[in-house]
Amino acid sequence: MSLPHKAFLAMGSELGSRQANILQALQYLRARARLKKVSSFYEVSEPGQNGGPKPVKAVAVFETDLDASDFAGFVTSIERRMGRQDHLYTEPCPIKLELLFFDDLKETGSNYEVPHPDLEKQEALWAALAEVAADETLPDIPGGWQDKKPGDGVKKLFRGLKLASGRDVQQSKPAVRIGLSRAGVTCLPRVIRLNGRQDIDLFQAEIDIFVDLDPGQSGVHMSRFSDVLETLVEEISLEPSPSIESLAKRLAGQVLKSQAAVCSQVHIRAKSALAKDAPVTGKRSEDLYTLIGIAQATDERTKSIVGVETEGMTVCPCAQDMVRAYAEGLLIDDGFDQDQANRILELVPLASHNQRGRGGLFIGSDRMVRAENLVHIVEASMSSETYELLKRPDEFFVVNKAHRNPRFVEDVVREMLRNVVECYPDLPGDCFVLARQENFEGIHQHNAFAERYGTLGSMRVEMKGQAPEPKLTMEEWLKA
Repeated sequence: MSLPHKAFLAMGSELGSRQANILQALQYLRARARLKKVSSFYEVSEPGQNGGPKPVKAVAVFETDLDASDFAGFVTSIERRMGRQDHLYTEPCPIKLELLFFDDLKETGSNYEVPHPDLEKQEALWAALAEVAADETLPDIPGGWQDKKPGDGVKKLFRGLKLASGRDVQQSKPAVRIGLSRAGVTCLPRVIRLNGRQDIDLFQAEIDIFVDLDPGQSGVHMSRFSDVLETLVEEISLEPSPSIESLAKRLAGQVLKSQAAVCSQVHIRAKSALAKDAPVTGKRSEDLYTLIGIAQATDERTKSIVGVETEGMTVCPCAQDMVRAYAEGLLIDDGFDQDQANRILELVPLASHNQRGRGGLFIGSDRMVRAENLVHIVEASMSSETYELLKRPDEFFVVNKAHRNPRFVEDVVREMLRNVVECYPDLPGDCFVLARQENFEGIHQHNAFAERYGTLGSMRVEMKGQAPEPKLTMEEWLKA
């Protein structure tokens, strides 16, 4: 939502770390204004200047809810905060801020005049203003500025602070010459946009980016990861990716080029929601699951994996079997015969300890596999799915279903694999599959865990009773 007023502000610094001063002023200004655009920095060689640092200038565009007078007063307060003194107003100072335009106003206040009366004399501002005002309609000013070109005394600077060292440390030779399998950045928080589903398209995500590191290179260029990511995020805002794994593929390819690496890898984890109706009352709620995209790129090929993690409920078969044996003895001791005891135990749900579990399912394929479908497979493989909103009839349904469907953590993984094999007969055998389950035990201080990975073809063969093939890991599949 746009704020009601638009202000064009000239920013200049003549003392100290000049670019840093402008950046600091921008930060202060954003307390009451929204930064829309900022130009390049321009260094100015002024007539009669005898040594010393040359002024650096830029132009920024803000949106604000302050009127012209209040905004000008806010700007003056920042100048004072950063060391500009009223009685030395014409002397060099760390920061000078001048209001160039404010909406389409033509007026003079106690501490401002818009349009700025001396704009046609400030060569450094012509180029800077042209950068940020290309699509803007601004008031005409005497002498104009749009068609003027700055002279030789105005030099465009690289946006950033000048470094004392001209050496590329990352390209230097390491003390220990050994390559690294992965080096990069983790837990980059970003909002990503996907258009695979029409009802939800924005996701809060964490992104990990890695490349392999040559034994002769000291380190990776960490800033390039963010550069590539920011560029891609801008593209995403205009053209959403159809899926999380396709986004990971695009990013992996960009990183591979920017780092001049042999191999790059990207992991994206995002929270998403699925609408679920309670099993009896039909009450609707939204349950969160984790959406995962993984990609690895080389010059020859980019491979990707889509995955999900979601939670459900499991009931321990072992404890339930012990409860059954105990109940059977009680019934027989009370005069029931064996057949009667068995009939009763088949009709009545039997107690056991239960636990919340987290299941994960990953598929690597060139074909599109919908993440929502994988969520349903994981939930169907547990003793019961869970719901955020349950009324009493719904709660009974879930508890009864789970206790009639007891499963070990190993059973859940095997059920996931069987469901994948049966639900995706059209996927080729060289697809990668990984299923895992972790149960947060209710009566133990440890968690139970099981996992299986490999190609879909090897799992099909093994389920037919044939000899198992070697189990291919995710890393091996991505590199194959």
